[in-house]
Amino acid sequence: MKLLIVNDEALTANTMRTDIPWNDYGIHEVYTAYSTEGAKKQMKEYPVEIVLCDIEMPGENGLAFLRWCRAQDYSVECIFLTCHAKFDYAKEAIELGCQDYIVIPAKYEDIGKAVLKVVKRIQDRKEELRVYQYGQQAILKEANDSNSMLAEKSNPDALAQKAVEMIMERMGDEELSVNNLAEMLYVHPVYLNRIFKEKTGKTINKYITEGRIQKAAELMKTGKYTLTSIAEQVGYKNYSNFNLMFHRYFHCTPSQYLKERG
Repeated sequence: MKLLIVNDEALTANTMRTDIPWNDYGIHEVYTAYSTEGAKKQMKEYPVEIVLCDIEMPGENGLAFLRWCRAQDYSVECIFLTCHAKFDYAKEAIELGCQDYIVIPAKYEDIGKAVLKVVKRIQDRKEELRVYQYGQQAILKEANDSNSMLAEKSNPDALAQKAVEMIMERMGDEELSVNNLAEMLYVHPVYLNRIFKEKTGKTINKYITEGRIQKAAELMKTGKYTLTSIAEQVGYKNYSNFNLMFHRYFHCTPSQYLKERG
């Protein structure tokens, strides 16, 4: 993160910039300004996220600078440094959204810890925003998918085609079934099966079974896989079921099929 030190005492500002191990506190770039006017220029030039600012300065003080930041819609976090813990200062600082107020002199370690606390607060806020945006995108995608499904539902040709595509994509899923497809397509399974048979000439279960066995035969021809592995790849975790379905389709067992074509 980027941090700006604002202090009318140049030596103090530069010493803090060089002597505090900022990387240990989540800061990777540090800028300095010696007046509120200089700080405004830095804010315009760099995307600063944290300001470490002295309150008592000639001309405009630190509170006036923070008021300017808010008026410009800079979402910057501010930590005020002051020699006097005045209630009026603290009250206005809180009203301006500044939650961090350090009475100096203070150890550099204490200043660093205060900065680290703000860094973590910013990171948490960014993470919350990221999660929110992700959630919004997920909701939008679900809405778009639902609209797409509704359009396909009202078009039998599109519905049958979508079902075929989903079957081919999920051929290795043991749970693939009429009910499973109907749930994903937001239609009743009886309606889906009827439309599917009208358009393909086969029921969904028959289409799935034949597709699996045909794919298994293609995998056998490669000579790269065992029969057990092939069975699993086409959605049969139970080899006996695979053997039975294969025999019904080719009128021979998988082993016989390999021998005859070996």
